[in-house]
Amino acid sequence: MAIRQLTETIINQIAAGEVIERPASVVKELVENAIDAGATRIEIVTAGGGKNLIRITDNGSGIPSDELPLAVSRHCTSKLTDDVHDIRALGFRGEALPSIGSISRLSLKSRTTDADSGFEISVHGGRTDGPRPTPMNGGTIAEVRDLFFATPARLKFMKTDRAEASAISDVVKRVAIAFPHIRFSIAGSDRTPLELAATGVGSAGMLERISQVLGKVFPENAIAIDAMRDGVRLTGFAGIPAYNRANSLYQFAYVNGRPVRDKQIWGAIRGAYADVISRDRHPVVVLFLNLDPSLVDVNVHPAKADVRFRDPGLVRGLIVGAIREALGQSGIRAATSGAEAMLNSFRPGGVEPIRPAAAQQRWQGASAVNQNYNVQQSPYRPFETEPASTHGGNGFTETVQAFLYDGAEALAADTRAGTIEVSPELLSNPLGAARAQIHANYIVSQTEDSLVIVDQHAAHERLVYEALKNALHSRPLPAQMLLIPEIVDLPEEDVERLVAHAETLARFGLGIESFGPGAVAVRETPSMLGEIDTQQLIRDLADEIAEHDTSDGLKAILDHVAATMACHGSVRSGRRLKPDEMNALLRQMEETPGSGTCNHGRPTYIELKLSDIERLFGRR
Repeated sequence: MAIRQLTETIINQIAAGEVIERPASVVKELVENAIDAGATRIEIVTAGGGKNLIRITDNGSGIPSDELPLAVSRHCTSKLTDDVHDIRALGFRGEALPSIGSISRLSLKSRTTDADSGFEISVHGGRTDGPRPTPMNGGTIAEVRDLFFATPARLKFMKTDRAEASAISDVVKRVAIAFPHIRFSIAGSDRTPLELAATGVGSAGMLERISQVLGKVFPENAIAIDAMRDGVRLTGFAGIPAYNRANSLYQFAYVNGRPVRDKQIWGAIRGAYADVISRDRHPVVVLFLNLDPSLVDVNVHPAKADVRFRDPGLVRGLIVGAIREALGQSGIRAATSGAEAMLNSFRPGGVEPIRPAAAQQRWQGASAVNQNYNVQQSPYRPFETEPASTHGGNGFTETVQAFLYDGAEALAADTRAGTIEVSPELLSNPLGAARAQIHANYIVSQTEDSLVIVDQHAAHERLVYEALKNALHSRPLPAQMLLIPEIVDLPEEDVERLVAHAETLARFGLGIESFGPGAVAVRETPSMLGEIDTQQLIRDLADEIAEHDTSDGLKAILDHVAATMACHGSVRSGRRLKPDEMNALLRQMEETPGSGTCNHGRPTYIELKLSDIERLFGRR
C-alpha cells in the first residue's frame, strides 16, 4: 500500500484519542485554559454527563479576534517559550481545542477587555467557520455539543450520565484546590449544583478551599506539612492515620500547581503511612510540590497527568520524611469520625435523640403511670429490692436505686481495684485518667472534656512494635554468615544498582558483593529472618531499586517480623489490668508516635467529647 499524507482532520482525531478520553478530559482542558487566561470566576454547565453539552464561561483576558483561528489550530499556543523545559502554565501543547473541535461541535466566543464586541468561531467535526462578531461580556465562552459525534465508536466506551457527571465534578474539584482565589460553579440537568466560593490566597484560604472539597471534618483530622530539600518544597496537609478511606480518590497531589496522578508520588505516600495504616486502607492527603520547572518533565503524556522528576529519589525521600516527621510531632490524635461512628451505633435505624422538651413530657407521663405501679406485683422484676418502708419511698424508686447500685458494683469489680482515685493532673493528659476496664479488654478513661475508650491489646501492640523498631534500626543488625555464599544471577544493570546500595543493605544485615558482570554473591543475611529465600529477596530488592531507587523493601520485611513479634508479645485481650497498669499504658501511648493506630492500621482508641455525649442524650 502506498504511503500517503494524513489529512488534518484525521490527525486531529488521532490526537484527540490521547487528549480527550471522556467528557471530564474536555472540562479539564477548558478549565485549565480559563485559569491560564487569568480568570477569577469559572462556570461549568453540563448535560447528559457532558456528552450532550459542556459550556464553560470565564472572565479571563479573552482571545483577540485575529487569533481565534490560531486558537483552534494544532500546535498553536501563547503559553510556551522556545524552551520546552520551562513550562509555567497548565496548558502548553496547543492540542486541546483542535482535538475537541475534530470530534464534536465546538463554539468558541471571546472578548478582550479593549475590544468593542466579542467574536465567535465554530469548529464542527474539524471544519472551521468564522470568526464573526457576537455580543458578549469580557472573557471566553467555550461550548461543546455532541461530543464524539464524529467518532461514534468512542461513545460505546462511555459510562452512564451519572458516572460521567461525577468524573467531571472530580476533575473540577482537583483543579479548584490548587486555585482557592477562583470561584467555581457547576450546574446542569444531570447533576446537583456545586458552588465553590473563592477563599483567597494563603494557607488559611487554601485550607478553607480544601474543606469545601473534602468536608469540614478534614481540617480536624489533618496535619500541616512544610518541608524543603535541595530546592524542592513540599507543603500541604496529611490526614492522621486513623482518618482513612477505602480508596485513593481522596489523595490530591500537585506539581507547580498542576494536578497530577503520578505513581511515584502515590508510592511515596504509601511508604510514608506503611507502618500506621492497613494495606487495604488509604490516607487522605493534599500535597503541593514546588520546584524549578527544569527539574520536572510534564510532557510525558498529552493528558499531562503524569510527570517525571529529574531526581525521583529526592522527591520520594522528601514526601516520606516530611509526612513521617509531621505524624511523629503531632502527638496522639484520634479521628473525629470515630466518635461520629460511635454515636451512630447508639442510634440503630437512625433514631433521633430525644429533645429536652419531649423528654420532659415523657417523664411526666411515666410518673403519672408509676404512681399506682407496684413493683412487688410485677412479673418483670430485674432486681430484688427491700420493702418500701425501709427507704420510705415507692417501689419504682427503689428499683432504680438497686439498678444503679448493682451496675456500679459490677463495673468496679471488673477493674479489680474498686474505686479508682483520680487526680486533676491525670485528667489534664491527652488520654486522661483510667476509670475502669470493660470486658477485660477495653480501658475507659476520663479527660477534662471527654470520654476515651482504649483497646488495650491494639495499643500495647503498637508500643512494643515501636520499641522493637527503635532497637532494630538504632544500630547495625546482627548478620548470619553463610557457610557457602549464594550466587544470584541478575542483569548487569541490576547488579550495579544493588552494589551501589550495598552499604545500606549491610546495615540491615544483608552482605552482598559483585560476582562478575552478571551476578552478586550473598555472604550474610539478617539473623532475625532465619532461613529465607535469598534468591527471591535479592530479585525483589533489585526490582524496587530500579523503580524507586530505594532499598526500603528489606527494611519493610524486617519491620514485618518486628510487627509479628509485637503482636504475640503484647498485652493480650482478656487480661485484667490494675489502675496503675492502665494509667501507665495511657502515658506510654501519649509519648509514642503513631500510637493512634495499631500495627494493622486499626484505631487504638476512640474519643467521645462531652458535647457529643450530651447531644446523644438530647441535652443539646
